[in-house]
Amino acid sequence: MPYNLEPLPYPTDALEPYIDARTMEIHHDFHHGGYVNNLNTALASYPDLQSKNLEELIRELNTLPEAVRNAVLNNGGGHFNHSVFWTLMAPNAGGEPTGAIAETINETFGNFENFKTQFNDAGAKQFGSGFVWLVRTAGGKLEVTSRPNQDCPWSEGHYPNPIMCNDVWEHAYYLTYQNRRPEYLKQWWNTVNWNEVNNRLAISTSL
Repeated sequence: MPYNLEPLPYPTDALEPYIDARTMEIHHDFHHGGYVNNLNTALASYPDLQSKNLEELIRELNTLPEAVRNAVLNNGGGHFNHSVFWTLMAPNAGGEPTGAIAETINETFGNFENFKTQFNDAGAKQFGSGFVWLVRTAGGKLEVTSRPNQDCPWSEGHYPNPIMCNDVWEHAYYLTYQNRRPEYLKQWWNTVNWNEVNNRLAISTSL
């Protein structure tokens, strides 16, 4: 199959008590795994599309055959979004940002607390399911945005590189937090892998 489910970069219980092991297991193996399987199935009859990477598929969404466009939007987006999401968390992480991302947050949002408030607010107000993102626009500006379902910022065309995200689908937090999404959003900061955020910021800056 052209697209594969990579293992989590840490054990399923590594983010406890903020995200429980069972949630991580279900989320990765079944939800993310389902997106990968569905994407491969949708493209089985399109060998020319199977040679494209995820970025190419999503950026060129409007040029794809109509029969697979929604499948790529939903399942390709789901595969990409989750592949980024896992790397943005780590055990014994969180705390204040460091390095270039700390400076950039202060320049753009005033301070880290302002940024967290804006990021959490966007996640809490995302109706239904989706992701909240920090992105760099084509004009070079950092911006917080939320996208429904598995929409990827790439599909909008003017976000060269997403820098960080949080998953606000209920399956990401329901076993521990039930309907208390704001509490999940608050606790999630204890897992943020700032080294990876800085890596993604550097990539976005170089584009």
